[in-house]
Amino acid sequence: MFFYSTEVLEHFKNPKNVGTIPDANGIGVIGDPDCGDSLQLYIKVENDRLVDVKYLIKGCPAAIAVASALSVLVKGKTLFEAQEITDDDVVKALGGLPEIKLHCSNLGANALYLAIKDYFDRKGRTIKIKG
Repeated sequence: MFFYSTEVLEHFKNPKNVGTIPDANGIGVIGDPDCGDSLQLYIKVENDRLVDVKYLIKGCPAAIAVASALSVLVKGKTLFEAQEITDDDVVKALGGLPEIKLHCSNLGANALYLAIKDYFDRKGRTIKIKG
């Protein structure tokens, strides 16, 4: 048996920024076929800053908490700042995750990198992304 931190439970019970952005500038879609979690992350960018971040998630409490925490972490950041966010940053923001659930943190950061890449692809620009 494992236990979730207060932060994980809060993000799971009251997830922030759930939904879609119809005119999103970038979308990142990722899934973990081993556990069935999937995440669609939508970003709205103005002046190279994330002015809105929303997501749709299918997964366990840890995956839901990761998506919610990530959206809070990156909203308002510049694209450069956002692409520096790591799995560890998300785990720290959640007050930790049980070891068996650490793979959930990969969903958030990787979906973010894919959404930022999609944004630059749509602009005809290339960037080197993590992931």
